[in-house]
Amino acid sequence: MKILCVADEVDPLIDSVRVRDRFSDVDLVLGAGDLPMEYLSYIVSALNKPLLFVFGNHNLAYLPYYRPSARTQPVASHDYQGDVGATYVGFRIRREAGFIVLGLGGSLRYNRGPNQFSQAQMWARVLARVPSLLLNRLIHGRAVDIVLTHAPPRGIHDREDVCHQGFDAFLWLMRVFRPRYLVHGHIHLYDAREQRKTRYEHTTVINAFGYQVLELEDERD
Repeated sequence: MKILCVADEVDPLIDSVRVRDRFSDVDLVLGAGDLPMEYLSYIVSALNKPLLFVFGNHNLAYLPYYRPSARTQPVASHDYQGDVGATYVGFRIRREAGFIVLGLGGSLRYNRGPNQFSQAQMWARVLARVPSLLLNRLIHGRAVDIVLTHAPPRGIHDREDVCHQGFDAFLWLMRVFRPRYLVHGHIHLYDAREQRKTRYEHTTVINAFGYQVLELEDERD
């Protein structure tokens, strides 16, 4: 079982005519934000695999079409390309390819821009998902397999500047509901020695900057 995770920048290995040769064996694609919609559309059409995504704090022109209440200036209707084949999971839970995925997009508020949230606002959004998570645990024996975010958890892979600080609520979410993975973007990596994977309680936290491929045992239901 393989999952291709992408975030933050268009990678030439994926934005390539050979993407199908390189990644044809992936079962699911996860987009952790700040990517052009055209890029996500290309991945879907090239690989013909389900792609779940959240928005980050950049590349938000199409956010109002997926979350109409978002304070973002919409593009002109004739510029909207419609369904790109990817599925938006921001603040939603979806079962795809046998996995339960919870999406939590956006970043910590730093200039009152769209898709930015205070710590309290993200806590409210996480807590709003608790009834569904408990129901999943009752029905499926687990609450969530993968938490897909843009910002990292507080203190794991994040930075000290306000823009790149992580969310406290994600730490609680991992402790209580024990997802196998939390996949995030937002933190750009320019040194191969920087840490991409960190274990926290029962969860492996992955920085998907550029791209990462997760290889895991098939325990889907």
